[in-house]
Amino acid sequence: MPTVLDQIIDGVREDLAGREAITSLERLQRRCDGMPAPRDAEAVLRRPGLSVIAEVKRTSPSKGALAEIPDPAALAAAYAEGGASAISVLTEQRRFDGSLDDLDAVRAAVDLPVLRKDFMVSEYQVWEARAHGADIILLIVAALDDRRLADLMALAGSLGLTCLVEVHDEAETTRAVDLGATVIGVNNRNLRTLDVDIDTFARLAPLIPPECVRVAESGVRGPDEAALFTRAGADAILVGEALVVGGDPAAGVRSMIEAASRA
Repeated sequence: MPTVLDQIIDGVREDLAGREAITSLERLQRRCDGMPAPRDAEAVLRRPGLSVIAEVKRTSPSKGALAEIPDPAALAAAYAEGGASAISVLTEQRRFDGSLDDLDAVRAAVDLPVLRKDFMVSEYQVWEARAHGADIILLIVAALDDRRLADLMALAGSLGLTCLVEVHDEAETTRAVDLGATVIGVNNRNLRTLDVDIDTFARLAPLIPPECVRVAESGVRGPDEAALFTRAGADAILVGEALVVGGDPAAGVRSMIEAASRA
């Protein structure tokens, strides 16, 4: 039986085919010519203290609708005001109600590194991310075999993009490390079942070399979890739901950074 991840990727491939029919790869590549170099997101995430990657997230497969977010740019600006190190923008449209328009709006609004968060399966999507101003792309190990993962990492690197390589278990962590990933995200949510286990990060973090950037994803409900993941070795956290439903996104980011500083 197909998993949730399988179903999401099937939809992503259908939507991707539609965009490819409208905009050729060559046109995307020409659009990238002369663009400013991407920001060095990895260097930003390596700065002292816990980095917060704050997410523009309207819905999720597990929780449904979270927030309307009529103005992604304003939300991103609030995140920046609160001290976020980077902004994550969901661009998958079927399950997360995101779009490349959201990415464009956020890119125009902030000077922080911007992550295109999507289910990347092809080179076209990497070029798309670059053409829309992303500095970081998400690569989910569970969705890619080693050859495709290596190829997408290499292309992203050639374009100056940082790869956030996401893992869920021991085998995926080993694969990411062996392929040379330097920014590794541990997702505490199992994308096959959507269950969250916040102990996942602490279990997998020791498998990630200390020279890598370690990012904790999912399950960050507030300052307590920010401190918890900091003590477990996180250099950064990726937070969406808690910030978009909390009422004051700038204060939400600030409170997590402050809690981590006391951890």
